[in-house]
Amino acid sequence: MFHRMKCRANDLCLRRMGLHRFLVRAVSSNGFFTSRNRENHSMWCFERNRWKYLTDLMLLINNHFQFSLLLHKGDNIILMGSPGAGKTSVGRILGRHLQREVLDIDDDVLEKVWGMTVAEKLSQVGSDGFVEAEGQALLQFFPNNAVVSLSGSNPMHATAMDHTRSLGTVVYLDVADEEILNRLAAMKVNRIVGQNEGISMNEILQYRKQFYESSYDVRVICANGDSIEEIASKVRKSLAELSIDQGFTSTRQEHSDTGDSPGFLQVVLEGLAPDGGLYVPKKKIPLFTEGQWERLVDCSYQDRALRILETWISLSELHPSSLRQMIYKAYSSNFQHEGVAPVVKLNEQFYLQELFHGPTASFKDMALQLTPQFFSEAISRTCSSDEDLKRLILVATSGDTGSAVLEGFKENFDTDVLILYPEEGVSSIQKALMVSSDGQNMRVIGVKSDFDFCQTAIKTIFNNMSFSKKLAESYGVQLSAANSINWGRLLPQVVYHASAYLDLVQSGVISMGEEADLCVPTGNFGNILAAYYAKEMGIPLNNLICASNENNILTDFFHSGSYDMSKRRIQQTLSPSIDILKSSNLERLLYHVTGREVSGLMRSLDENKHFQISGDLWSHLSTVFKADWTTEKRCLDVIKSTYEENNYIFDPHTAVAKDVADRFANSHRPLIISSTAHYSKFAYDVLKGLSKLPASQGPLDLFGSLNKLGANPSAHANLETVVKRDQKQNTTCLAETSAIMKEIETFLSR
Repeated sequence: MFHRMKCRANDLCLRRMGLHRFLVRAVSSNGFFTSRNRENHSMWCFERNRWKYLTDLMLLINNHFQFSLLLHKGDNIILMGSPGAGKTSVGRILGRHLQREVLDIDDDVLEKVWGMTVAEKLSQVGSDGFVEAEGQALLQFFPNNAVVSLSGSNPMHATAMDHTRSLGTVVYLDVADEEILNRLAAMKVNRIVGQNEGISMNEILQYRKQFYESSYDVRVICANGDSIEEIASKVRKSLAELSIDQGFTSTRQEHSDTGDSPGFLQVVLEGLAPDGGLYVPKKKIPLFTEGQWERLVDCSYQDRALRILETWISLSELHPSSLRQMIYKAYSSNFQHEGVAPVVKLNEQFYLQELFHGPTASFKDMALQLTPQFFSEAISRTCSSDEDLKRLILVATSGDTGSAVLEGFKENFDTDVLILYPEEGVSSIQKALMVSSDGQNMRVIGVKSDFDFCQTAIKTIFNNMSFSKKLAESYGVQLSAANSINWGRLLPQVVYHASAYLDLVQSGVISMGEEADLCVPTGNFGNILAAYYAKEMGIPLNNLICASNENNILTDFFHSGSYDMSKRRIQQTLSPSIDILKSSNLERLLYHVTGREVSGLMRSLDENKHFQISGDLWSHLSTVFKADWTTEKRCLDVIKSTYEENNYIFDPHTAVAKDVADRFANSHRPLIISSTAHYSKFAYDVLKGLSKLPASQGPLDLFGSLNKLGANPSAHANLETVVKRDQKQNTTCLAETSAIMKEIETFLSR
């Protein structure tokens, strides 16, 4: 099931290996012991938070329980949902199409066991007694190859529901509350189990949701007004997708039906495909109908994330209940806005999605608060001969990824992290966020070159088999990546682009189905690629606008179809996070639109620093992507004019996007700008643009000057705290792959 993870698919292995590994990690990370090497567990300390240990332990136990349950599931299809969701009617249709026996729990089980109607039993024993009696009856239920329609209250009995889940695949018919209430009213249902005096029908429906949400394997989002036949069709489609190959292929593997098909968790661990390509799913991009998207409008960011991501991640890889826990852990009090990624109005044309409310004040937190949890789960599932190899995550950063990775992985003590950043190519605040890291399992290295060199060096090291062998044999280490080349880093970004559109609908700016444009400051192409995936999922985004600074290779590509690095050198600008010439994630886009003929293009880029796509392909891309660039002067002008006109301060990257967006604005469509970083991370340049530089230009002085402006958005609370910390990591190295490899060995020898 886990392909190259060589995992013996049984729960005994998970208990012995995954849980044991996690216990060692969790205990060591919470004060029971710490060690710099596996052999040395003699240093004990008790100063850390034990509640974190217990929480993470319960998460892992739940994950392994879900996985074990999947291995032993029966062959039944079990329909679950609120009263009035259509379970019985849908069950009959499915039974007819699939030629299976159809069983209704109320009619075919409970009433036969009790010898009385459900209503009579409820009247006899009351709500609490009914749930218990119902549960005991369900524990004796052993159908075979049937379609089973549960009662609305079955999931409220935990033991019985665990038994039920072992019988087959539980499909949750997720119908809107208003729709349920209307149906119940039409059926003249005025009382259901658990609805005691003084409790409304709506209140009991809300109460029951927690049980449905924790019990399903597959969610079917039912649009308002869906007929029973339409719901049944959606169920059949969802069940059919379970049997489709959920694995991944490399962008450079020309025939995706050949070779290994690693699963999601293995792809998270590997980062880069063995042939140098990037991993992409074999299956089609999930598609929501307009009605299904409308159901997400009133959801929280966390619930939107769950509904989107569970359609991308195979049930056999990560159960929805485990994914839910990860999402709620990722997007909680560590974000300074309850909306996580709120959309704010700049003026009648432009809307800003603020992606900087996470702990390191950049959009990278949106993924990197979740990806490390994927990583930990993948490690805990590894039951192969490689199980004792520790993971070393190599990351190249153009400014923001580094600190976000350090923050995201700071509690993953069984994983080492090494960050490469261009020594002169990041802001002072970005650098301070990285070099103040004090984790014993983390190293930050300034490279005397640019981001492209750092990224290329990492790919070269990944593909150096002899070095990988040496790391495994001498240091017990395997390499992984956490840049957006890692699918587990890229996927969570799809959520916030979809969420931005849904926020516009929720606030009444547009109606569901009306189009919006989106402008993204772009360097490595991961952020705007995630927007492309959101569009392909059915979000009505019209133009995807790629905004560049003077490193405008993407602008030239989308204008001509020619990607030419041969005569370019990276220019250092005020927007360092997009000072990139080799946009790695463009490879994924080309894979999707060329019919998987990417290897030749990438070979040409590696050998000749250039590739050219066909005119037809360029024309196709031009219908979706628009592109332009701006200068540093224009960037500073935009920062100043926006502050003066709107009392709002942009960071330089958002200013790049705003200047480019101005050229594509259409009065008939709102335009969303991805605001990718808090302006405080670029305090010096922002104050320079505003002509308000203080005499003393230390980080705290710069922050103080910004705070005095009283502008929006407000100060980022975490940044000032971080820059006060001592700068502990001052390692630099030459722009040579061999020098970086030496630094890796030095780090691992500590």
